[in-house]
Amino acid sequence: MQHETLEGRHAVVLGGAGFLGAHLCARLLDAGARVTALDSFLTGRADNLAPLVGRPGFVLHEYDVTNYLHVPGPVDHVLHFASPASPADYLRWPIHTLKVGSLATHKALGMARATGARLLLASTSEVYGDPLVSPQPETYRGNVDPVGPRGVYDEAKRFAEALALAYHREHGVPVRVARIFNCYGPLMRLDDGRAVPAFLHAALTGRPLPILGDGTQTRSLCYVDDLVEGLLALLTSEMTGPVNLGNPQEVTINALAQAVQDAVGAHPGVEHHPAAPDDPRVRCPDTTLAERALGWRATTSLAEGLRRTVPWFRSRLAERG
Repeated sequence: MQHETLEGRHAVVLGGAGFLGAHLCARLLDAGARVTALDSFLTGRADNLAPLVGRPGFVLHEYDVTNYLHVPGPVDHVLHFASPASPADYLRWPIHTLKVGSLATHKALGMARATGARLLLASTSEVYGDPLVSPQPETYRGNVDPVGPRGVYDEAKRFAEALALAYHREHGVPVRVARIFNCYGPLMRLDDGRAVPAFLHAALTGRPLPILGDGTQTRSLCYVDDLVEGLLALLTSEMTGPVNLGNPQEVTINALAQAVQDAVGAHPGVEHHPAAPDDPRVRCPDTTLAERALGWRATTSLAEGLRRTVPWFRSRLAERG
């Protein structure tokens, strides 16, 4: 999928050193854009962007995007991907998670308004909470506990969506809202806490894979390259959204654990732990809108995506010694 309109444009990526942010920075550069990456390095890693340092048109700044936001010169696109994204992270930093969803979104929208830029907001399938409808279409309003332990992330993203659409309606800011479902791939942290990195870490070190609950809960896992193409398709489209982006192939956590062991070539088995509080029982996107309006759908199978991801985790473990 080609994105001709990105050639020569200046994109500011908030959270540019995170898992998704770093992949986006690389893809934007490949598409001919200039990229300014901003990151506080709370959960992002400068190493994720090391291959980009020195490339023409790329700049990285350590920056807390909940503060005043400014970069010099014209800005064409603002991509807001600055937030803790795994339950382990947003449970560790609940107030910061809420600040990034509110204050940083406000700052990003202010920058977009001042510069005439288009803003892409990374929202999440978590806005649907523990859904009573599956698969989840964009019209579903969700089943969310605003005061539960996961509520800090859910409500931060729900507020961010509301604020983005308010700026769009009141000030005419062109916004694009992506509701991102579970994603995985290289550059994820070993201690990320989500199922794929936790399972890969365990399988590669010969330990039983830790399953929270009985493992019959489901997730829909999208390989990162597919997701990045969907995000850029949305960014360069005329769609405001929200638009679901994810892989509609639903798997149980038990099946995921088996697939990870197959990909690694080692089968240390699993061990069950108490279920996480507020853990959704199902998670599956209805991607009809993305397919119709963007011409996009995920194409990488789980087995293939895991095959591409395993070497990254092997290398990270080797670096640890």
